[in-house]
Amino acid sequence: MWRRKPAPRELPQESAARHSAPPATALTIDALGRKCPIPIIMLADQINTVGLGSVVAVLADDPAAVTDIPAWCRLKSHEHVASYELPQGGWSIHVRRNY
Repeated sequence: MWRRKPAPRELPQESAARHSAPPATALTIDALGRKCPIPIIMLADQINTVGLGSVVAVLADDPAAVTDIPAWCRLKSHEHVASYELPQGGWSIHVRRNY
């Protein structure tokens, strides 16, 4: 049976992005303490409130959000800019609105 190679857990630009300063964000969505798919639902509900090309930060501590939000971005043609680890635990997942 043919199987696709699993994607790497971390892309090189994401690794470098973790150690650089996060880009300025137009909106921050606090989904800490909420399980997936709630962070994605919150993002989908609010992404149209920012301008085109603006970056939205989703704060989430559910491990599924780290993979599900970038997958949602690919599905909806938005850009997953990077994911940053938060000092208190969780991640700040940055998404650029493309349309």
